[in-house]
Amino acid sequence: MDPELEAFIPLFPQADLSDPAAARKGLAELASAAAPPDTSQMDVTDRLVPGETDVPVRIYRPRRAQGALVWLHGGGFVMGDLDTEHPWAGRIAELAGTTVISVGYRLAPENPYPAGLDDSYAALLWTAEHAAEFGVDRARIAVGGHSAGACLAAAVALRARDQDGPPLCFQLLNQPELDDRMQTWSARNFTDTPWMTSAKQATTWRHYLGSATPTAYAAPARATDLSGLPPAYVATAEFDPLRDEALDYAQRLLQAGVGVELHQWAGTFHGSQAILSAAVSQRQISEVGQVLRRALAG
Repeated sequence: MDPELEAFIPLFPQADLSDPAAARKGLAELASAAAPPDTSQMDVTDRLVPGETDVPVRIYRPRRAQGALVWLHGGGFVMGDLDTEHPWAGRIAELAGTTVISVGYRLAPENPYPAGLDDSYAALLWTAEHAAEFGVDRARIAVGGHSAGACLAAAVALRARDQDGPPLCFQLLNQPELDDRMQTWSARNFTDTPWMTSAKQATTWRHYLGSATPTAYAAPARATDLSGLPPAYVATAEFDPLRDEALDYAQRLLQAGVGVELHQWAGTFHGSQAILSAAVSQRQISEVGQVLRRALAG
């Protein structure tokens, strides 16, 4: 474990989603204490996107922004909203110099699959339809997310390919949760790692899938054909049950002819980039901004 990260492990909240209401309250408290992003050089507006229900989005538009990123927050499909994601969405917009559409998709278990995916896809359709309003080239739209949000991002990319949706130029998958089967080496051996444990991972899938039969849109690791997808950046944490399913997905993308940049961050754990004082966290966050800046440049 990176020593700067290890020092903070006792301060991290327990990895528990058995009580969704309590977990959401805890995340909101953490987010309210996080360092706010610098949004002084961008326009920040809230909108409602029409879908099965109205989907709240928060749009971060820096000056001279290039391209757009539909951003999907993490939280095990159970936690998170526009406010808890504000520190990250604003920071990404600033570092990448891109318009970020942060999506407040419906949460499980009250709204199991496919509610979150439907909302995320509706946000992509809306972004493409309103691209001119934000000065965005429709050919420079990406999708991305962290953890469960990265699962939704990968599923949005699959759905857009299969349903002739808006063309995506890029997908950013940060520590993605992709496989409900939990049979990889890391899933079987990292049972009690910080923030993400095997028990927590199983709980996220139980809440998200409900009674649904898992498909590739629910758990993208189940997809048998990854050809024709947009280029990807995949980042993994060394001490994370999700690590190996992300590594496998990246390798399968490569084998399908999809360009992939893969970064395995040594000494890190799931979500450890929230420890902003650590040098490795600063490198992780900076790299995300640089990767998106390159991918979305006109």
